[in-house]
Amino acid sequence: MILWATWKNRAQALKRETYALYLACRDPRTPWYGRALAACVVGYAFSPIDLIPDFVPVLGYLDDLILIPVGIALLLKVIPSEVMAECRVKAAAVIASGKPTNWIAAGIIVGIWVLLAVAGMWIVIGWLK
Repeated sequence: MILWATWKNRAQALKRETYALYLACRDPRTPWYGRALAACVVGYAFSPIDLIPDFVPVLGYLDDLILIPVGIALLLKVIPSEVMAECRVKAAAVIASGKPTNWIAAGIIVGIWVLLAVAGMWIVIGWLK
């Protein structure tokens, strides 16, 4: 039971940190390269499509357990600490009041994945000719 509570707390902390990174990505005090990396990490974290699908035993969740924390660790070195502190407070408040939803960001992520799928099909069709 204690192990389950520990995992649950870590998952909630990761969700809070990821949302704080989303907020930091939108902050003008964050350097452009931090914004770009934050957009990639947050987009990957919230995207329903993974590099390795979750139904693949062990490896499916391993990419989430490695890539997202590594991305967060890199971002914490790039984003100013005062920006992250403010964004963590905002993220905690938003998550406490209910699940945050951003349909524009979701639409952009889905659009990127659709464009990648179309480009992949175009490449495959070109190889088949």
